[in-house]
Amino acid sequence: MAVAGCILRSCSLTDVSRPERWLLDRAAGAADCEALADEFRGRIAAGNDPLGDAFLALRSPAVRRSSGAVYSPGPIVESMVAWLKREPAVARVVDPGAGSGRFALAAGRALTGARLVCVETDPLARLVLRANLIAAGLADRSTVVAGDYRLVRLDEQVGPSGPTAFIGNPPYVRHHLIDGRWKQWLAAEAGRLGLPVSGLAGLHVHFFLQTALLASSGDLGTFVTSAEWLDVNYGKLVRALLVRHLGVESLHLVDPSVLPFGDVATTAVITCFRVGRARRTVGFRKVATIGELGALERGLGVRRDRLQSASRWTPLLAPPKRPPAGYVELGELCRVHRGTVTGANATWITGRDDASLPATVLFPAVTRARELFDAGDRLKSLDGLRCVIDLPENLDDLDPSERRVVERFLRAARAGNVHEGYIARHRKCWWSVGLRPPAPIIATYMARRPPAFVRNPVGAHHINVAHGLYPRQPMSSTVLDRLATTLSASATTTGGRIYAGGLTKFEPGEMARLAVPSVELLAANEVAA
Repeated sequence: MAVAGCILRSCSLTDVSRPERWLLDRAAGAADCEALADEFRGRIAAGNDPLGDAFLALRSPAVRRSSGAVYSPGPIVESMVAWLKREPAVARVVDPGAGSGRFALAAGRALTGARLVCVETDPLARLVLRANLIAAGLADRSTVVAGDYRLVRLDEQVGPSGPTAFIGNPPYVRHHLIDGRWKQWLAAEAGRLGLPVSGLAGLHVHFFLQTALLASSGDLGTFVTSAEWLDVNYGKLVRALLVRHLGVESLHLVDPSVLPFGDVATTAVITCFRVGRARRTVGFRKVATIGELGALERGLGVRRDRLQSASRWTPLLAPPKRPPAGYVELGELCRVHRGTVTGANATWITGRDDASLPATVLFPAVTRARELFDAGDRLKSLDGLRCVIDLPENLDDLDPSERRVVERFLRAARAGNVHEGYIARHRKCWWSVGLRPPAPIIATYMARRPPAFVRNPVGAHHINVAHGLYPRQPMSSTVLDRLATTLSASATTTGGRIYAGGLTKFEPGEMARLAVPSVELLAANEVAA
């Protein structure tokens, strides 16, 4: 960071924080780097971000994960700024998680009359940001806010009148790394707007909410985030904010098989919104590469009322296909249940030859998705499967010799604090896993390929690596065979939730919506090819 210090050294900075001042003093004491600083100034003026690249090299992905410091590649920045340029009257640009300033600098160059407000919590990133603004000639119309975006008040940032544009890549930090007081803030502020909220929401959800609180009618914005919120429960808040408050105009989903952020395995969707301008239809678009984003044209029109009623938005990217005549949803024929969660697989799963426990508490089970993929169309044997230790809730049901052995096992489990695990504490009896009965058909639900549907005539149990299909009415073995065969033959990733790298996940409700032949067609073996 000595180069950043060299760039800043010639400027009189009065608004730097104490951590920034310490870093700047260290950089000023480094070996002379003026020649290198001149080279960097030229590269920054040309639109590159060598200081940001150096920051990313200095901080490993693992270190940056806790603060969500994921920097956007040039094509994404260029596309989002191109969309902003459609509103030439923008008076102020707000970058809520500015990092090295990639969005702020690009927007500042494109919107020459706009004032820039850059918010950043990391002192080292702010040092880089300030150096970039100076080298790009944008410092005079920029304000760098050292603090949390959720505390920002834009009325404190004096600037020319006109619409405010919000642009950036809100930090992606998972909920378990977010302090409890900020979860309370999210619940309180969302509650004031009468909107649903989940404690599982990541930091990018907080930034959408704060933007809705700050924005006024006529303002606009575009954010790039992970695409998870389009479909998951915690995304209800983002979806409601976009429809009710932010005026979503278009969504641009990058194919999940692409890793647009390089060293970070995440999906990407760009959201464009105009506050106070509720369009009747919203543009939905999916692109195969970030190079196809262009200027973020609107794409397929989806009615706003469909957005309001849909629990997932990804399926709206393509018109639904009508199933063949006589087909129904799988959920009409079978209940789909995820397998039991043990809470501590290392404790509750063992080999079939484990002589330290009674055979009466060992239940052969599918404990790895690979066991289903390798099985083909059916499980032919219990051989090779591990066992789940499923103890009765009432240990008096065991005979005395069995109980002595089981109590020895439970003492060891207690010594390992297994009884204090989240799942164990929420069971009626912490020691009783509570396996479901064997399902006639067991299905994988998460992979980079379509689900596998495997007949289970041998009666294997399954844990939460798979879903079990339980018929709502009695079905013959022949009908069950044909149902599993049809599902396997027609299975695609369509209908599931697609994550980074093409990983597809089917929740039970999503699998239940798959189209299958009716029982009558299955019994008659009249199945459409």
